[in-house]
Amino acid sequence: MSATHTHIATTCYHCGDTCKPNETIFYDDKPFCCNGCQQVYALLQENGLCEYYTMEDLQRISQKAEVRAEKYAYLNLPEIKAKLLDFSDGNTAKITFYIPAIHCSSCIWLLENLHKLNKGIQYSRVDFLKKQVLVSYAEKETDLQAIVTLLAQIGYEPHITLSDTEKAENEQKRISREQKQIIAKIAVAGFAFGNIMLISFPEYFGFDSHSEGSFRKFFQYINFLIVLPAFFYSGWGYIHSAYQSIRKGIVNIDFPLALGLIVLLTRSAYEIFADIGAGYVDTLAGLIFFLLLGKWFQQRTYDILRYDRDFKAYFPVAVSLQTAEGTEKQVPVAQLKVGDRIVIRNQELIPADSILLKGEANIDYSFVTGEAMPVEKVLGEIIYAGGKQIGSTIELEVVKPVSQSYLTELWNKDEFQKKKASQEATIRLQNFLSKYFTFALLAVAFGGIVYWLWQNDLARAINAFTAVLIIGCPCALALSSPFALGTAMRIMGKTKFYLKNVAVIEQMAHIDTLIFDKTGTITETDKAQVEWKAIQQGLSEAEKVAIKLLARNSTHPLSQQIYQYLPLDTPLRIEVQDFEEFTGKGISGKVGNFWVQLGSAKWLEVEMPLQDYHSKVFVKINGELKGYFVFRNSYRKEIETLTQNLWNKGYDLHLLSGDNAGEAPYLVKYFLKNEKMHFNQSPHDKWEFVKSLQKSGKKVMMLGDGLNDAGALQKADVGIAVTENIAYFTPASDAILDASALGNLIGFLALAQKTMRVIKQSFGISLIYNIIGLSFAVQGTLSPLIAAILMPLSSVTVVAFTTLSVKAKGNFLLKSNRQNINC
Repeated sequence: MSATHTHIATTCYHCGDTCKPNETIFYDDKPFCCNGCQQVYALLQENGLCEYYTMEDLQRISQKAEVRAEKYAYLNLPEIKAKLLDFSDGNTAKITFYIPAIHCSSCIWLLENLHKLNKGIQYSRVDFLKKQVLVSYAEKETDLQAIVTLLAQIGYEPHITLSDTEKAENEQKRISREQKQIIAKIAVAGFAFGNIMLISFPEYFGFDSHSEGSFRKFFQYINFLIVLPAFFYSGWGYIHSAYQSIRKGIVNIDFPLALGLIVLLTRSAYEIFADIGAGYVDTLAGLIFFLLLGKWFQQRTYDILRYDRDFKAYFPVAVSLQTAEGTEKQVPVAQLKVGDRIVIRNQELIPADSILLKGEANIDYSFVTGEAMPVEKVLGEIIYAGGKQIGSTIELEVVKPVSQSYLTELWNKDEFQKKKASQEATIRLQNFLSKYFTFALLAVAFGGIVYWLWQNDLARAINAFTAVLIIGCPCALALSSPFALGTAMRIMGKTKFYLKNVAVIEQMAHIDTLIFDKTGTITETDKAQVEWKAIQQGLSEAEKVAIKLLARNSTHPLSQQIYQYLPLDTPLRIEVQDFEEFTGKGISGKVGNFWVQLGSAKWLEVEMPLQDYHSKVFVKINGELKGYFVFRNSYRKEIETLTQNLWNKGYDLHLLSGDNAGEAPYLVKYFLKNEKMHFNQSPHDKWEFVKSLQKSGKKVMMLGDGLNDAGALQKADVGIAVTENIAYFTPASDAILDASALGNLIGFLALAQKTMRVIKQSFGISLIYNIIGLSFAVQGTLSPLIAAILMPLSSVTVVAFTTLSVKAKGNFLLKSNRQNINC
């Protein structure tokens, strides 16, 4: 299929620009303005991606510049690649690009289909707010140079600098640049507004009647010249946004603002050059100035919310640090430094890029690459953050600072997201109000100008038209939800309840059923009484060491209790080999000359006729049953008050436990009925139970320890991992709750419900504000300048209402709940 040049001037099929005479290229019966646009179309056509051109909000990008692959050859240099990549294990690599050209959903669609253009690309994900694209690719099939060349060819060349080696710092610099651009526009508009007001001062007070008409005209011309930079530089963003939306057949919320600006400039030019008035240049400059101030305020707020989400104090990950004395202590990941020696157990996440110092490392990178096959690492080899250790305990030395935002990204991976119906409903409501309110606003504005023109009052018609367009901007509607949810999320984070994202709050507001795991959730792991019961003879010192070493490798609460219970006078020198953890059953491994198994009676095929109320872990060494550990549970003191309050509030409570029913008579005071308690539950049983409740129409919250309960946590509408020391990564959960804050759970649920009410109330406030403002604006008694001041004030009002209301309700609810528990 050949490309031909013709003499027909038409519109380019790819970028939408007007083709120059004698330069139009026809390919596949479609016109293109240049070879670059034609080549992009051919590339998309070849790979079945021409659906791109049917997108409703297509943001067309011209591709006139020639793309040369050799320009990006430096990206394959090992030292450059190592600095730019987020992750690499030799097979799969990940990198995040900043692409300024991302504007609309058509951009997102095309960029998330890169795998169809380059078979080596596994997937790509777009972060629209940050204008970033995360690309995962197979290193043996493609490379960075090819990927960046492809992006440049389709019009989305990444912005790459060596400062990109520090992702968070680079993101902060980018936001800083955007803020500087807005501030520069505010400065230009402010300069124009201030000087026009100063020059017009005599006219405001009628002093100009004493001067000659030539001076009055001269200063009017000066004012008009001063306002032009404010219009074409500071206010052009509104004009451009409205123009792009109209080209795509869409009316966005910038359209009424742009129309108002154009009307003011056109009317001012007519009055000044026709010598019939001074025009509205002061109003126009002031309008742009105050609009930009409102935009700066909103953008600043979104940036603050975005960085609060990644702030280390709210990320619930701790790690075991090896001290100089040979002991271990838990420290927050945020406090890790280069050179620290950390201990990682089975199923724990590696929080920072580190070098393997001790142990057999089998790293599961499925959170990063999607590949479930563990990768073996040798001593001295680097292990990237995000990998999960499978097997025995290993020791690592941190070689890079913790990339907190990258861990947050792992926690928020699409694979672990649930469909948030309430969140989608809120977004739909927001979009509905914004879209149809804009059409209603235009109807009111044109109705106002027609009415006052019919009344032969041109000045009032202009005032009414522009004031309606300005004051009725529905942008405040978009602020209510993120501010309310963001505030609630921060309050909960400060109270040791760490949410994955704000959507969890919306899900919590609809919860009517709560399921509790027993061990490690409603019991206190650090206060449980452990007792050894020998079946034949006592344990030798070597056997105690072997059991302690094996238990050290597991993060399960019972394993940790055994580890703490067994004494040890000498440092642990023996390595655990062939370690395995069988979810819901037990653990096994070879320690020196011993093959040790710790687990349930059923798993180890032990017959125990004697039943009591306590949990047991049986011990086999070299296939011989040695005895069992008995755990006398200590229940959290706040559980009785918490469950009673939950019952009183109308919640339905259930207990799911992998232990036997021995403690049912004791637990019935918490769950009221025997049929609400379910024992001997395997992980699959728990998952099925959650599923059955959801089928009956229940909205389920599951609280577990994050290990045996992983499936149920993932299946539940809200899954909460309750833990003593937040020492391990729980991607299956929607939130992590510090065990000390479990008593606040009813307060958290109430806060979620109150937050959703505040959002609905803020929608109402915004609509009432617009209705009242429009009633004055349509009468022509409200000047556009005053409207421009009131418009950002509406945003401030909504933000203040949502933030202060949620904060006040949150502090009150949590304080009251703490007082009730203490009583």
